[in-house]
Amino acid sequence: MNTLDDPQLQTMLQRLHAAAADDAARWAARREQQATGQLPQDEGLVRMGEFYLAVSPDEGRLLYLLARATRARRMVEFGASYGVSTLYLGAAARDNGGHLVTTEAHPDKCRALRANLAQAGLADCVTLREGDALQTLADRTEPVDLLLLDGWKSLYLPLLRLLRPRLGEGALVLADNVDHAAAQDYVAAVRAPDSGLLTHLMGDLSVSVCL
Repeated sequence: MNTLDDPQLQTMLQRLHAAAADDAARWAARREQQATGQLPQDEGLVRMGEFYLAVSPDEGRLLYLLARATRARRMVEFGASYGVSTLYLGAAARDNGGHLVTTEAHPDKCRALRANLAQAGLADCVTLREGDALQTLADRTEPVDLLLLDGWKSLYLPLLRLLRPRLGEGALVLADNVDHAAAQDYVAAVRAPDSGLLTHLMGDLSVSVCL
């Protein structure tokens, strides 16, 4: 199976990628509003709702390929936003006969994500947990074959520590935008000799395998 080529899913991905392409213009407009005092400098969660913060088509396809290549069946995603990466991993979950648990804290994004999953035909193989991921994933007892970290960078390391007992040998841990200053403690931790992880940096993407 290759759900990624399903016309219904491709239509949804093309629409979301097109919308996400305007993020740069949104950032520029926000900086201008902040510079002129129309908006405060704080970039809180409420004001992040307009940004897609999405993976590119190439990055999304890489996520799908990594999930398929490792036959990951039990996947967890931190930071779904509007669901671009979620759709790629959801397609892999379907083709691997597995399931994806994704998380998102922004209420408006959660509403949009549920609609996007339903329209793409992936609602049956993706579960959305709304709220603080440190709380919504705290009761996770099942093993995790693949973990994607793509939300607030300062939470990467706490979430890895939370889920590390569920990550068995050969499990993948992927972290996006690790060039961000707030992710440097995470990078240092996964590259430490005693981390129990084998890590390679691919640009701003960190790929780790649990040993």
